[in-house]
Amino acid sequence: MDPASQDINLNSPHKAPSMDHSDSLSDMPAGGAVGNSAPPLPPGVTEEEAVELRSELTKVEEEINTLRQVLSAKERHASELKRKLGLTPLDELRHNLTKGWQDVQTSNAYLTASATLDDIAHSEAYKKTQETLSQAGQKTSAALSTVGTAISRKLGDMRNSPTFKSFEDRVGNLKLQAP
Repeated sequence: MDPASQDINLNSPHKAPSMDHSDSLSDMPAGGAVGNSAPPLPPGVTEEEAVELRSELTKVEEEINTLRQVLSAKERHASELKRKLGLTPLDELRHNLTKGWQDVQTSNAYLTASATLDDIAHSEAYKKTQETLSQAGQKTSAALSTVGTAISRKLGDMRNSPTFKSFEDRVGNLKLQAP
């Protein structure tokens, strides 16, 4: 059976192989031998309690390592399944962004801000400002159109003037004489 798909009972005697715990506290001598680097016992803790706590610490550290191994195996298995399904990191990113945006849209802050903006959009001040800007835009557009028409007319008049016709004839003659 694939270790990534196994459930592990941490209280079972058949745990995953444990890692080297040469640095765990249970390997330290409990007595007060010369050269002992174990820290002194805290006040109120007996030697027997310290041995029991060290033993429990060793078990917890083994469980942590087992959980790390199981998590690593599960991550490898999930990665393999994604690869077989053709899911790429870009697909995952796209999915995460979509889910994140949906989460934002359903968040209280977003809903509150949206409601506030909706209230503003329906306020009298907003409507008056919108009307004023619309009128200003229309007047500006009309003015620019009038200016454009006037410039076109002036350019047409200038092109039909005798001075421009004389200039145009001279340029045309230069073109014809060029080698």
